[in-house]
Amino acid sequence: MGITKLADLIHFDAPDSKCNKEIGDYSGKIIALDTSIVVNQFRSALPSHLKLSPLTGLFYRTLTFLEHDIKPVFVLEGRPPNQKRAVLEKRAQSTGWNSSQSSSTVSNFKQDCQRLLQLMGVPCIKAPGEAEALCAHLVKSGTVHAVASEDMDTLAFGGTVLLRQLNAKRDSEVTEYSLPKLLEALQLTYTQFVDLCILLGCDYCDKIGGLGPSRALKLIKQHHTIEGVMEHVNRKVLVQKEILQAKEIKHYTPSWFFETPKIDDPVLAWSEPDEEGLVQFLCKERPLKEERVRGRMKKFRESLFKRRKQREVDEKMGQTRQSRIEEFFRATRRRKAESAAVGASSGRKRPKMK
Repeated sequence: MGITKLADLIHFDAPDSKCNKEIGDYSGKIIALDTSIVVNQFRSALPSHLKLSPLTGLFYRTLTFLEHDIKPVFVLEGRPPNQKRAVLEKRAQSTGWNSSQSSSTVSNFKQDCQRLLQLMGVPCIKAPGEAEALCAHLVKSGTVHAVASEDMDTLAFGGTVLLRQLNAKRDSEVTEYSLPKLLEALQLTYTQFVDLCILLGCDYCDKIGGLGPSRALKLIKQHHTIEGVMEHVNRKVLVQKEILQAKEIKHYTPSWFFETPKIDDPVLAWSEPDEEGLVQFLCKERPLKEERVRGRMKKFRESLFKRRKQREVDEKMGQTRQSRIEEFFRATRRRKAESAAVGASSGRKRPKMK
């Protein structure tokens, strides 16, 4: 879920804090991803009668990133706060899972994810708590370039760069959010922004009835904190119980939004995918057809070969273009001087370039 209607608030009140890009713009970049979000996207997209493992989606999605020369770092969820159990249960039910599944089943699935990503040559880190919190920490510390997630709470955790729809098939459908630009546009401190997110509704508390994004922003800018809002707000408009809940939630937020995850700096390394190991795991031990895995790996190798050749061509053309550009600028300066002389003699002024 993330933060309720935060994307709408940004669209109307801080549009300059986001921009549209293409997946190719992140070639060569290290991107952190919450593994559970990628898996849940695949579960939600599958018709219920298809019994494909979410590992299949993780396999295909990872190859897509690698084909674009993106270096993914997958983060596995640790132990979530008790206050988030209701949200996790609701999410699980929407994707066909429920709490009746044992913790050992979930643990086994995480191990399967780790094994798959290891066979694909991609680093995988287990978070001590919230995966989004660790992803945000990785981008804040400069370990990764951005966090790719559909949940807006990456920004509440302090993630400086958030990417949505990184898997977009069409051009210019990736949306990049900048937290520093967002805070500047909203004229809020990071602490005030977190209070705003709590008022809007997050994974730890419901949205407050009668309080939309615009009014929540106005109240935080006026009164600076949830406590300030409580002191001055009209009780007839906002439900007292919900305000008290938001205040109680805020009491626990340092362990969610503000604390640095207790984990050693990860050592990140990527290697070539192990095709034979992937076939053994996905086709021999799992029901995926071998021709599908082989065919996708063939396409992956061909894509890498084309990209490598194109890079070599670009490097050569870049040197050629550079020499031509220098020649062009020399000629342009001469023409500019000549044109200026002509303009002066004719009494006409050339328009300034903007």
